[in-house]
Amino acid sequence: MTTAVIFASPHSGRDYPPEMLARSVLDLQRLRSSEDAFVDRFLEGAPREGAAALTARLPRAWVDLNRDETELDPALIEGVARSAAGPRVLAGLGVIPRVVSANRAIYSGKLTREEADMRIATVWRPYHATLAALLREVRGRFGRAILIDLHSMPSEAVSGAGLRQADVVLGDRYGAAARPETVAAIEAVFARLGLRVARNTPFAGAYVTQHYGRPASGIEVVQVEVNRGLYMDEAAIRPLPQFEAFRARMMRAVAGIAAIGRESATSHGSLAAE
Repeated sequence: MTTAVIFASPHSGRDYPPEMLARSVLDLQRLRSSEDAFVDRFLEGAPREGAAALTARLPRAWVDLNRDETELDPALIEGVARSAAGPRVLAGLGVIPRVVSANRAIYSGKLTREEADMRIATVWRPYHATLAALLREVRGRFGRAILIDLHSMPSEAVSGAGLRQADVVLGDRYGAAARPETVAAIEAVFARLGLRVARNTPFAGAYVTQHYGRPASGIEVVQVEVNRGLYMDEAAIRPLPQFEAFRARMMRAVAGIAAIGRESATSHGSLAAE
């Protein structure tokens, strides 16, 4: 690694377990509607830029890596107390999702607590153990770590009344998860590529941003949401003809953000050596 930047894509996994396909009341096309389809392909050049890249293999509909492992849905999982559920969980968007896009239920009945615990133990915890280890390693080497948590957003999310039609939304929990100069530098990378950037509206960052973002401790997290309408047919979940051109643009963004981390590594060299 030659940069303090780590890229991650927790929602682009598309290996749907056979047991899920057999049990779900939805077909594969509808199950995929909550997937950050093709986002992992934007990160294929990250290793060439000296950056670590962590991408999910299993889908968000199986287990959501951008939720706390305790966000269990009492309407889906047997034996879970309803009093512990927060608003995301009650909406069906807990660590084991009950619904996909358009509020479509994934199952007709409940899952056992044992099954939910198995998914968390075999998917959620290994992913976060790997991510936490990467953050520690990079911070130890360079004095700081910058995590880019990459997602995609439905075009309709930024097309409503009063919303600026954004191509990219940067979420830093309103300044709590990353330093202002870091977010400004990332925004400048996208702006140079001709992309319109908004901050924290309508997405300010979820579990990963909130849990890991500790600028005072040398770990910064910025959630990056990319407008799906720029590169994919959102209904058919397939790349648009301009996908490769857009992917090339996103790979230039990856290179530009990785360069921010190299500048950081140089300026923090004395700290990293201590």
